[in-house]
Amino acid sequence: MREQANSLNAHQRGTESVDLLDSLGRILAAPVLADRDQPPFSRSTRDGFACRSADLASGEALQIIGQLRAGEFWTGPALEPGQAIEIMTGAPVPTGADCVLMVEHAVQHAVVDGTRISTARQIAADENIVPGGAEARAGATLVPAGTRIGPHHIAASAACGYASLPVYTRPRVAILATGDELVPIADDPLSHQIRNSNSYSIAAQVLQHGGRPVLHPIVRDNLAAIKFSIAEALSCDMLILSGGVSMGKYDFVEQALLNLRAEFFFTGVRMQPGRPVVFGRLPAGDGHRYFFGLPGNPVSTMVTFALFAAPLLGALAGQAGGEIGPRFVEAHLASDLQAKPGLTQFLPAQLKSNSSGAAVQPIAWQGSGDQAAASKANCFLVVPEQAERLSAGTAVRNLLFS
Repeated sequence: MREQANSLNAHQRGTESVDLLDSLGRILAAPVLADRDQPPFSRSTRDGFACRSADLASGEALQIIGQLRAGEFWTGPALEPGQAIEIMTGAPVPTGADCVLMVEHAVQHAVVDGTRISTARQIAADENIVPGGAEARAGATLVPAGTRIGPHHIAASAACGYASLPVYTRPRVAILATGDELVPIADDPLSHQIRNSNSYSIAAQVLQHGGRPVLHPIVRDNLAAIKFSIAEALSCDMLILSGGVSMGKYDFVEQALLNLRAEFFFTGVRMQPGRPVVFGRLPAGDGHRYFFGLPGNPVSTMVTFALFAAPLLGALAGQAGGEIGPRFVEAHLASDLQAKPGLTQFLPAQLKSNSSGAAVQPIAWQGSGDQAAASKANCFLVVPEQAERLSAGTAVRNLLFS
């Protein structure tokens, strides 16, 4: 699956330029380069006194000859032995100084000709100074192409004068929910019907992972109707179907895909919920379109999208290969857990962390249709296939929603 996703990185994609703040969450299409050395001068990292480390080592008090604030450049006489300049955090270190003595480590002495300082500490050369160009040289790549842009990337771009950024256009993802039991969410369902929540949960995940959702009308459990809807959706870059992939008498999705000459990469996985998920591609006029057939139960849909569809969507969106993949974190189990061996399980859970570490607590649920339980969760606890019982305190993996 990862290899399939990574191979898409060479695929031709459209790009657009967006305002810097509008780039949040988008995939960068060209690297952000440093427009000058960073820092552009040797910078003090502390409030204190710029001086020579050798002078401090002599134990002699140093004469203060001036003050330098951030945003200023020293224009006074060159620093001579036995002298120091009061300096603020972020200010350029004057020529002749090779260290900054922190103000809290300095002992100040009032004398006839002004103020002198001394210290009992040993201060090394370059201490409390960031040399010019130490962070990045002009022209260096600060944010590589293929990065999903976060607040820290926006900060780096702003520091280099980027008012806008080039990003890849969002791939269009067709979303088709199947099932005779489904009604639009604005309708009042009859006792035997349910609202089509899957299209919206999938659309939210598509947005979260860099795509542009295209919601199609509900598709009834009819082979011809499903074939027609899939064929209509091939104008998009990727297809996500929910429901109709199990072994039921009216589960027609796989048959419809086969009739449209689909190539399947897998049909089913050893996990619960989500075992019937299918993945493949369909021929289209200009090549092919990747598709996923996700199970219809809402929790199954969420888990299988996060595990399988999200990485492929990231690749289509232009995300760098090293960043593609589901996100897992490790935490300690908060209480004992009985498990059923045979399939890897993904259980709705609540992950909490504090200064002592992270702990995860499974949420009681009624199976893969239990949206109420899923709405209380912030992760899925991963129970290994062979596990029968996990004790409190056991380190376990957890699949994050985003």
